[in-house]
Amino acid sequence: MRGPGPGVSQGLRRPRVRLWGRYTGASVIAGLISEAVFLLTYWLAGAPLLASVLAFVAGAVPNYLMNRYWAWQQRGRPHHRREVLPYAVIVIVTAVTAILVTTAADGWVRDHVDSHAWQVVLVGASFLGTYGAMFVLKFVLFDRFIFVDRRARTPGTTSAP
Repeated sequence: MRGPGPGVSQGLRRPRVRLWGRYTGASVIAGLISEAVFLLTYWLAGAPLLASVLAFVAGAVPNYLMNRYWAWQQRGRPHHRREVLPYAVIVIVTAVTAILVTTAADGWVRDHVDSHAWQVVLVGASFLGTYGAMFVLKFVLFDRFIFVDRRARTPGTTSAP
């Protein structure tokens, strides 16, 4: 038995590709904001904890808004328990991971690199790398659990809650 024809599978993939593209665009914009704040704060203060927290705050809000309204095209008031709280947990876990990674990187560069500029570049790269590593996982979590149109779901269309 043959599955759906090429036109059907292509038609189903296009919205997913557009969603992935919008998510990527929102993530890049939020990532650039976060990275700029991280680099500036770390350059001036030399404290990875402070730089990571400020960068997290600077990027998390625009990232949420771009993902909700642009990537997943959600409308109406957000449901705090089903959308805002899980989103906050995911980005806080990412932020804590970034704090741990940048603190470890900071300790290493202070012992091995004399140039402050290179220290900033290397610790900044570890911050950006953390967010890059979480990129796909966050997409799956956002798509399956957070920005879900629960009214459009039927029991036969998905196995997600």
